[in-house]
Amino acid sequence: MTTQLDTKVISKLAEILDKTNLTNLEYEDEGCRISLTRNPGGTSVAQTYVPAPVAPAIAPVSTPTEAPTSATTESAGEDYSNNANAVKSPMVGVVYLSSEPSAPNYVKVGDNVTEGDTVCLIEAMKTFNPVKAHKSGKVTKILVAGGDPVEYGEPLIVIE
Repeated sequence: MTTQLDTKVISKLAEILDKTNLTNLEYEDEGCRISLTRNPGGTSVAQTYVPAPVAPAIAPVSTPTEAPTSATTESAGEDYSNNANAVKSPMVGVVYLSSEPSAPNYVKVGDNVTEGDTVCLIEAMKTFNPVKAHKSGKVTKILVAGGDPVEYGEPLIVIE
């Protein structure tokens, strides 16, 4: 079975990638998956996959053994929305602090991170997007818990 590709869809996805800060964009429809990646030079590269049917991926979930780290328990009353040390959500989605339920969290309070290190994932439209540290430093607060819904610009982690 061959799936016809709509070049208009690919062009529109490339346009979205070029107009945003995203470096990766994936689109799936009727067994055809298109993955676009922005090269360091700013150009977009499209890869198309027409995979055999597979079961849907299971999203990672936070384990009940994790210490509560939500904004309400960790930062009672503190507002980090204008804090330059806060790593903010680049999109609306669901935050995950580890790559899978049995894996350790990307970071924990007290960890030292380097600019560009992955500190969590945001799942949006069945795509997991890494959130990177915007600076090097020490993680002083984790303002969300795994599985929490987050908004664009919402502070997630504080690095000082």
